[in-house]
Amino acid sequence: MKKRLLLALSFALIFVLLALPVSAAGDLLDDGAGLLSAGEAEIIEELLNEISARQGVDIVVVTADSTQGKSPMNFADDYYDYGSYSGNGILLLVSMEERDWWISTTGYGITAFTDAGLEYISDVVVPYMGDGDFYSAFASFAELCDEFISQAKTGKPYDLGNMPKEEFRTGMNLLIAVAIGVLAAFLVTGIMKSKLKSVKYNNRADCYVVDGSMHISNSNDMFMYSNIVKREKAESGSSTHRSSSGSFHGGRGGKF
Repeated sequence: MKKRLLLALSFALIFVLLALPVSAAGDLLDDGAGLLSAGEAEIIEELLNEISARQGVDIVVVTADSTQGKSPMNFADDYYDYGSYSGNGILLLVSMEERDWWISTTGYGITAFTDAGLEYISDVVVPYMGDGDFYSAFASFAELCDEFISQAKTGKPYDLGNMPKEEFRTGMNLLIAVAIGVLAAFLVTGIMKSKLKSVKYNNRADCYVVDGSMHISNSNDMFMYSNIVKREKAESGSSTHRSSSGSFHGGRGGKF
């Protein structure tokens, strides 16, 4: 009887282990700083799990009250390296102690998220954090990661000269603004022109010059000065560093 019970328990344990994700990764969302409501956390976690499983790249979001004396970069790198995640991933850290953020990439994440790509992502995500809208920040981060990984799988990751195109509505808004500006300019110049009735229209200016009133005795060109501005040329690809575990990581961070 005991042997049968032990055998049944063994089969049950094997079944549970087989049902676990292959990577046996840790939680993809760790809201240690409590920045999300329970409902928001559930939605973000489901989003991270779905994209990570479909893309084969772990997308992790971590919030903390402090970095425990480490730099944001070291904290983010170590959290990923020692968190039982896969060898391919990206992690967004938000630390409320000094309002720091850091994005750490590793493995295929370094390929998919170039330095220029991380700058693009941070330009979208960080303003949400600055406004205290962490739900929108994390949702945007997850969706951008999905888009960037898909692009990288085509063999041409988003990088300098090859970044996501702006949404059409942005261009439409710009066209509308230009059209309004042009219309306003025509109205203003039309009103000003209507007041100039004392002068007859003439397409030449020489009729306003009195004969013999202008004498040029000397003419030369004088070079005054030049101004040369040097700017460092941005490089494509991903810059990397080695973490305390010996793994290579890419990354980018700052304040919000």
